Amino acid sequence: MAKTLSLSSDEELLRLMLAGDGDAFEALYDRRQGGVYRFALRMSGSAEIAEDVTHDVFIALMRDGHQFDPARGSVASYLFGIARHCALKRLRRERSFVSMSDDVEDGVGAPKGLDERLVADADPFADLTRSETIDLVRQAILALPEHYREVVALCSLGEMSYEQAASVIGCPVGTVRSRLNRAREILVRKLSVVKGPAANSEPNSAMAAR
Repeated sequence: MAKTLSLSSDEELLRLMLAGDGDAFEALYDRRQGGVYRFALRMSGSAEIAEDVTHDVFIALMRDGHQFDPARGSVASYLFGIARHCALKRLRRERSFVSMSDDVEDGVGAPKGLDERLVADADPFADLTRSETIDLVRQAILALPEHYREVVALCSLGEMSYEQAASVIGCPVGTVRSRLNRAREILVRKLSVVKGPAANSEPNSAMAAR
């Protein structure tokens, strides 16, 4: 049965889950909870918040999963949409975790003690020097305004296409592209200010390679 469920689509697992199949829920949870957790972690910089958001997302799925409409996107997009709502609600309640202004000074408002899982292998800066530089990247991402940080978390640091991210956020694909480009410009500028000319050239090289 477990093997059969592992081959089922997300939509089929959701249908079975809503019909009372606990194994289907476990299969869907195992498949999608990692991505939801990583998104919430990248948005908040807090493992505690990420765990809470992930829990809330799947509770909401059990309660409101019948509201899923395949015409509006995939099950994954539906889950990330819930995660986005939960994460933004939590962050706005705990403003100390993030900087809300595009004009914030470099390093100001960035959370300390960030979780090591914040920057994944898909990070466009992952090929830069480890330790200090990666910590600066984490802080720079978390200092981005929410609307820039979420596109970085969904596209540059996640596995979503621009189209999927647009479905999650509820905006045109062009908006996702422009926000992501602007976010990258901000990140490069912040890293350049902190690390100097070396940081300025290496991030641009990493971006060009994408």
